[in-house]
Amino acid sequence: MAHPASPFLSVLILLLVAAVTAAAILVLSGWVLPMLKPNNPQEAKLRVYECGVPPVQSGARHKYSVKFYLTAMLFILFDVEAAFLLPWAVNFKTALWTFGAMLSFMATLLVGFIYAWGKGAFEWER
Repeated sequence: MAHPASPFLSVLILLLVAAVTAAAILVLSGWVLPMLKPNNPQEAKLRVYECGVPPVQSGARHKYSVKFYLTAMLFILFDVEAAFLLPWAVNFKTALWTFGAMLSFMATLLVGFIYAWGKGAFEWER
């Protein structure tokens, strides 16, 4: 009689191999590789590099326009929409009953799109 946990033995072995690999990568990158690489810091290497031109602003704190965040949120919204739409389209032939749910999802997205368009979120120069 097999042990009840025997079907999960392969998963356990996979997790163990992944943990050992992660630990080896951490040890190699943290202790071994710094000893192998040359350590000669120079002023030119420590300067901020922005595509070959001097940095526009000093420091890491920059003020971004609200437009940047709005564009990022719209991108995420429509990216998530694509992430939902593709698996649905692949399984559509086997689950025809999902058409109504997807139609309401697309209608909700369309309302959001029209709202964002009405608020001027897609106008780049204002």
